[in-house]
Amino acid sequence: MLSPETVTAVVTVLENVLHQKIILQGSQKVLGGDINETHVLQTSAGKFFLKINSATRPGMFEQEYKGLQLLASANALAVPAPIATGKAGINIFLVMEYIKRGNTCSDFWQQFGAGLAAQHRKTNDYFGLDEHNYIGTVQQDNTATPSWAGFYTHQRIMPLMQLALQQHKCSVKDVQLAEKLCSRFDKIFPKELPALLHGDLWGGNFMVGKNGQPVIYDPAVYYGHREMDIAMTLLFGGFDRKFYDYYNDAWPLEQGWQQRVQLCQLYPLLVHLLLFDGHYYNNVMEIIKRY
Repeated sequence: MLSPETVTAVVTVLENVLHQKIILQGSQKVLGGDINETHVLQTSAGKFFLKINSATRPGMFEQEYKGLQLLASANALAVPAPIATGKAGINIFLVMEYIKRGNTCSDFWQQFGAGLAAQHRKTNDYFGLDEHNYIGTVQQDNTATPSWAGFYTHQRIMPLMQLALQQHKCSVKDVQLAEKLCSRFDKIFPKELPALLHGDLWGGNFMVGKNGQPVIYDPAVYYGHREMDIAMTLLFGGFDRKFYDYYNDAWPLEQGWQQRVQLCQLYPLLVHLLLFDGHYYNNVMEIIKRY
């Protein structure tokens, strides 16, 4: 149940954004993964989707708001429209468009594969983003970098290895092995222009919209190597094989992409190591040693 403080704050920001009186008629808590508390709000202006997290993570929802806007600007895949962010006591929140779930249409995976390829066509002058953001609750450094090898080394793999070392989740030798791997990135990855990435595209971050179309959400956007999104879809499953066929029909991946999948999965696995511990250490080190 939402606290009176949260209700007041959410209603206030909605009234300011929508320029109308808002009455909260009800709320229902829904499953929202391991990161956020989530609710569906029923109001006098219709339904909205609410995400709540700790105010100790400043800028988290402002950056997600901007990430959703950036994905929408690609005119490729549907995303829930962000409406407002705010603070209620010790919590921060994000209000978004509520999207009703539908049934998969016959060309769902074609729309999804071709749509992601179209999103990846949106490019930039550098790898990274003009602001830092989050993947889960882990801060994501998006410092502009001219090469993918440099970006993946200095803004992705090595900062997280150092964090894991500080948290006693890996050893100095592990960090040294990671540095050795990073020195080879320039020879391993094919040269491509920076692509607009969702950044956290696993099976829990897409849904079937009311018209049967794919909808993506919970982004961790930046401009990176497009194989990162593809590898993320393969990490935990949930994507039909036709998705990859249609993606390749729209924009073929470079030769040998399958052999680079685990290397691209190293970053999200490091994120999971920091967040959840457990067997992710073995996953991380197996990849580092393999490559």
